[in-house]
This record gives sequence, structure tokens and C-alpha cells, in this order.
Amino acid sequence: MIRLRKATCLWIVLALCAAVLPGCRHAPDEVQVREAIASTAHAAETNAASDVGAALSDDFDGNAGELGRNALVNMVRLIALRGEHVGVTMGPVTIEHRGERMVATFTVTLTSGSHLLPDQMGLYQVESAWRKSDGKWRCYTASWKHSM
Repeated sequence: MIRLRKATCLWIVLALCAAVLPGCRHAPDEVQVREAIASTAHAAETNAASDVGAALSDDFDGNAGELGRNALVNMVRLIALRGEHVGVTMGPVTIEHRGERMVATFTVTLTSGSHLLPDQMGLYQVESAWRKSDGKWRCYTASWKHSM
């Protein structure tokens, strides 16, 4: 049961953070964050653990200590090994500049073709915070709550 709840957390966080595409170096900062979020959703659906971890800061904090970077990457690996699939549908992303950082808010809908419990699926409200590190935008914290 705990693993299933963590799996839900995983997919939400995956929808938040992914590798910034190599060709995005000259794209405006807001575009880079939007592309990272979209890439994360794709990585979540394809169980690409390494792609998920690439955009997370080393000190990533998911839902106030519920899920860290390593736990998230390992969870993606576990789900892939189990042959499970989670569908990720993103809502519109709103980005707010806060000094040298950005906050992205959006909704994400999780659907399942796997063994995850139905109560783990559904609509979530997500807020993620991003900072630039070594020229790349990285998600350093995220919080989410089940909306339905």
C-alpha cells in the first residue's frame, strides 16, 4: 500500500521535472521550464527513470519530505520492472517569476493501465519550484494534492 502511494507521488513529480532538452540552451527561461515539464510527462509515461532524474536538483524535496530525488528515480525503475504503465495528461502550465527562480503550477491527470489502486489515480493540483544551476533549470521542490 505504501509503495502504491509512493508510486502516485512518483508520477506527479515526474510530471513536474525532466531533463531540459539539449537544444534549449538559447530558449527563454520560461520556455525551458515548460519544455522540461512536458518532457517529464513523456518520461513518466515511458518509465524513463534517467530522464526523470536529470532535471531534479540533488536536494529535491517532494511534498514536504515525502519523496526525494533518489527515491523517485528508483520508483520509476521499479514500476518499469513490474511492467506497469501510468498515463499522464497535463493541464495548462502557469509560470510565475520570483526573482531568479520560477514557480510553475498546473493540473495533472493520472490514469492507469497497471496494478495501481484506482484511488491513486485522478486529478492533482501541482506547484513546482525551479532554479537555474549550471545553466539548466532544475526542479528543487514540488507539492501536490489530490483534487478529486
